[in-house]
Amino acid sequence: MAKRTVEEKKAPGERREKFETSSHIEIKPFYTPKEVTGLDPDRDLGLPGEFPYTRGIYPTMYRGRLWTMRQYAGYGTAAESNRRFRYLLAQGQTGLSVAFDLPTQIGLDSDHPQARGEVGRVGVAIDSMEDMEELFAGIPLDQVSTSMTINATAAILLALYVAVGKRQGVGPRKLSGTVQNDILKEYIARGTYIYPPRPALRLVTDIFAYCRDALPEWNTISISGYHIREAGSTAVQEVAFTLGNALTYVQAAVERGLGIDEFAPRLSFFFNAHSNFLEEVAKFRAARRLWARVIQERYRPRDPRSCLLRFHAQTAGSTLTAQQPDVNVVRTTIEALVAVLGGCQSLHCNAKDEALGLPTEDAARLALRTQQVIAHESGVVDTVDPLGGAYFVESLTEEIEQRAREYLQRIEKMGGMLAAIEKGYVQREIQEAAFEFQQGVERGEQVVVGVNQYGLAEETPVPTLRIDPEIERAQAERVGQLRRKRDAARARAAVARVEEVARSAENLLPPILEAVEAYATVGEISDALRRVFGEYKESVVV
Repeated sequence: MAKRTVEEKKAPGERREKFETSSHIEIKPFYTPKEVTGLDPDRDLGLPGEFPYTRGIYPTMYRGRLWTMRQYAGYGTAAESNRRFRYLLAQGQTGLSVAFDLPTQIGLDSDHPQARGEVGRVGVAIDSMEDMEELFAGIPLDQVSTSMTINATAAILLALYVAVGKRQGVGPRKLSGTVQNDILKEYIARGTYIYPPRPALRLVTDIFAYCRDALPEWNTISISGYHIREAGSTAVQEVAFTLGNALTYVQAAVERGLGIDEFAPRLSFFFNAHSNFLEEVAKFRAARRLWARVIQERYRPRDPRSCLLRFHAQTAGSTLTAQQPDVNVVRTTIEALVAVLGGCQSLHCNAKDEALGLPTEDAARLALRTQQVIAHESGVVDTVDPLGGAYFVESLTEEIEQRAREYLQRIEKMGGMLAAIEKGYVQREIQEAAFEFQQGVERGEQVVVGVNQYGLAEETPVPTLRIDPEIERAQAERVGQLRRKRDAARARAAVARVEEVARSAENLLPPILEAVEAYATVGEISDALRRVFGEYKESVVV
């Protein structure tokens, strides 16, 4: 009987003609050393904690310290979100991750006409210092790391956090956490932008420069592939476009006069932990290696930390289904395991009910327990990079890195990410990938359990969290009361100073900090910047 070879496309009894990953990387029937003959272990893998960091950025990884366990939370009022934060911390969560409502994200106060129907819906409503103090009441900011998913108004929310720390007696140098601050992916995939790209980039680099001196333990940006993937990209596109955005921020900072070693060690990344298990593990390893190599090639840093790709991961919201939501527990467990085997530094597990609404307390606790079981019962944390050296994983890692680098080269020929975004190239690539995936689902080629196969005739109702509409009225009234009771002249002068500095080349963070301490609102400060920078209007991509 002839021996089967790796090159054969299909043998009798195989389920389909061709097997491939989400990025259309063909999967062979099995892998042998032949598939990794070009792999140089010293050059391409190294040891954990050593360049090019394929096997992890720290020598001991989770043997030394587990990843930070975060649960993304925030809804309604600051008081309600504070209760949820304290509950999660009591359940063993080790870091906070704040969701803000849409008005806060796009610089509108809760009483703005355009905020109607959105206040407190998908995150917490923060209008002023008053709300931020309530959000973190009873939570010592020198003992907890806080991640804030905020972009267009990142400078304002960071200033609010610093101001609350000062009120608690915690100086800026003792604060630790991350502000997402990744505006480019908003133009690509998410949409919560305010200003045109170039002044928005100025705000990003202002945060870099300010934190270098004032908040040395703060991660100044979380460059997000998560939302790129949620918009429908492939794994390769997620790596390429995320690193493309990151290189744009690095270059902008260098052109601003910052040395690579002054800010690069505080860069962080945010990736999607999706469902194709081995492709995702390889994706994280490839991203880490490609980033280290590109930074070394282009900027020659002296501090090895400048080459580290430190990343937070979140399980894929786009894989959650409203049908049979209990099955989402299985999905998120697989995806969380992917993130851990890929070497994440912090992790959020989605709750099983998030395809239906904001997570209930019970669902949020179960999502946290998922991480804790992986950490303490699975055994996968007891050695570094346990899948390293597997023929298939190493082959995938190499292929993803190579394809992502090719994307970066194409983007560079276009003039960089800003030019590629303005031309609609990145958006089109993601749209085409999303359309192709959906076609596969509708044809039944891509099975989604409980949706296009294995459905139930009747679904069992699931308890969901509902936001009381009264919250919006109360929050709008609260911001109105703030304006009446604050020192109005001081607030006006502080906002005017923000506008004045925006017209200059000075760093905007100090006047924004003064403005929030004068109880100027998020909307008022954003409006001052709108008057100088204008607003971005998206062009239709066809």
